Amino acid sequence: MAKRFVSIWFRNLATDWCTIRQPALANTAFVLTTPSHGRILVTAASPQAQLQGVYNGMALADARALVPTLQAFDDKPQLAEKLLLRLAEYCIRFTPFAAADLPDGLLLDATGCAHLWGGEEKYIDSISKRLSKRGYAVRAAMAETIGAAWAIARYGKNELIIPGGKVATALLPLPPESLRLDQEIVERLYKLGLRQVSDFIAMPRAVLRRRFGPSCIQKINQALGTSMEIIHPVIPVELFQERLPCLEPISTATGIEIALQRLLDALCQRLRQEEKGLRRAVFKCYRVDGKIEQISIGTNRPTFNVQHLYRLFENKIASIEPDLGIELFVIEAPVIEGHTVTQEKIWNSTCALYDTGLAELLDRIEGKMGAQVIHRYIPDEHYWPERSFKAATSIVETATTTWKTDRPRPLQLLPYPERIEVTAPIPDYPPMLFIYKGTLHKIIKADGPERIEQEWWIQEGEHRDYYCVEDEEGLRYWLFRSGHYTPDKKYQWFIHGFFS
Repeated sequence: MAKRFVSIWFRNLATDWCTIRQPALANTAFVLTTPSHGRILVTAASPQAQLQGVYNGMALADARALVPTLQAFDDKPQLAEKLLLRLAEYCIRFTPFAAADLPDGLLLDATGCAHLWGGEEKYIDSISKRLSKRGYAVRAAMAETIGAAWAIARYGKNELIIPGGKVATALLPLPPESLRLDQEIVERLYKLGLRQVSDFIAMPRAVLRRRFGPSCIQKINQALGTSMEIIHPVIPVELFQERLPCLEPISTATGIEIALQRLLDALCQRLRQEEKGLRRAVFKCYRVDGKIEQISIGTNRPTFNVQHLYRLFENKIASIEPDLGIELFVIEAPVIEGHTVTQEKIWNSTCALYDTGLAELLDRIEGKMGAQVIHRYIPDEHYWPERSFKAATSIVETATTTWKTDRPRPLQLLPYPERIEVTAPIPDYPPMLFIYKGTLHKIIKADGPERIEQEWWIQEGEHRDYYCVEDEEGLRYWLFRSGHYTPDKKYQWFIHGFFS
């Protein structure tokens, strides 16, 4: 597919922005200024000021001599860059590859996009009208190279869409500055009488390089397409992304659901063909007023199941506010993993953590109640019970050790052991009774001790002697004594869990 690029030139970017913010300036001569070496210079002049002879770089005093009623405002630093980045984000509705082109333009990679608007003429016309409605005076051109589109947008006379293979012909009558040459090179060309591209573009490259430097050759080659030039989009484009522009703005829930279904179908088909599955998906809705509504979902395992992904999104569609309407839908899969379809037998289906049905059930629970309500733990390499497990990062994460099953463990383990008061007949014997949270528990059965040593690689605390005890009501607890008993040191007892 032949490449097609669009260059958009904002004739009066900064002053148009001021007029949008202050409509009273619409038909007024005004300028933006900045101090420079003890003088105040004009950095941007409104169309009315330009008609009266005011130009960029002119001293404010000279400008007021020409236009006594001229209004002046301080120019904001990096205003043009901020405006162009914001406008580039707005133009993502026309192509995923939109970039700022300082100091006064945008660049779009429109390859394969124009047919969605009914052709290149309607595509360019739609872009120009949208930006004009926002209050900007623009001129847009399309060509097969970035350099040619830039030149035609700013210096072209009539035709703004250059067909493939006609770039060189379209550039010939334009002035040298249309090739984005340095000002010094342009002045030297004019001094030599080379006032059009046709006067020097056919010269031997060695002559041009010797007289004007390698940058001149580079700009010519970029404009003709013999040297590659890359657009760096304002928002990086995800590898797995699907777009659905709308002929008319969509403002109903049914329309949003249909768009989501179509995008998921296309995205999952690509994922299936490339044996990938998504772990996270983002659904973006570009509104007519320039705002973006988006919802996202995540999965515990990679998947390309359209019905399952749609159900996850379905719970969040109500949060989308279409306002005046949505004109572009985009779905992205920023996180993907390898995933293949495995054939399962009815009598030998995969179960446990690798069961697809379980993963999809957990996805739906997370979608409704939040990811924080589901936890999975795996054993960790520690002796002390409160450190012997850790939260798993995924549903299929494998443990590096095994669960301790040779001795009983409580169903409910306290995050941290809690102090209790204990009465024991002999220090090394299990207790006869203990007091926990003001309640006295008389012990009738006890089993132990089970010694759990200090973790030598941490060197924190003393060893523990654990006992499983049962009180007179039949409730069972997990208690331990910390450290050795000595006559000159009072030993401490703790409760650490509940069996039932």
